[in-house]
Amino acid sequence: MIFTPVHTLEFAELAKQKIVEFNALHWDATKRQQLGFKLEDSEGHLIAAVAGRTFGHWFYLESLWLDEKVRGKGVGSKLLIEAESLAKARGCSFVILDTLDFQAKPFYERHGYQLEWTQTNYPFTGCKYFMTKRL
Repeated sequence: MIFTPVHTLEFAELAKQKIVEFNALHWDATKRQQLGFKLEDSEGHLIAAVAGRTFGHWFYLESLWLDEKVRGKGVGSKLLIEAESLAKARGCSFVILDTLDFQAKPFYERHGYQLEWTQTNYPFTGCKYFMTKRL
C-alpha cells in the first residue's frame, strides 16, 4: 500500500466533500444554512463582517471581523447580536466559536460566552479558545 501525497486546497475540499456525502447517510444536511452580515462604508468598502452557519440547534460562528476604524464603537456587539438573533430565529439554542489569544476572547466573554476548552501551544506558543453560548 503506497499513499500518494496531495497537499492542495482542491484535494482538501474533495476529502471534505466525501465526509459530507457520508454524513448525508446519517442526517439531513439540507437544513444547514449559511449566515452572514456585512457593513460597508459610504464608498462600498467592507468595514465589518460576520459569517458562519446554522445547523440543528447550533450556530457555528466562523468569523467576526471589524476594520480598525470601527473597533470600540459598538459595531461588533451589534453585529454579533444580529447574527445570534437570526440563528435563534432559525431554531438554534447554542453558539460555538473559536478565537485566538490575541483576538477577541474578552469581547465574547462580555457577551455571555463561556470558555469550553483551550488548545495550548497553538500554533507554536499561543492559544486557541473554544467558546459556547446558550441563546
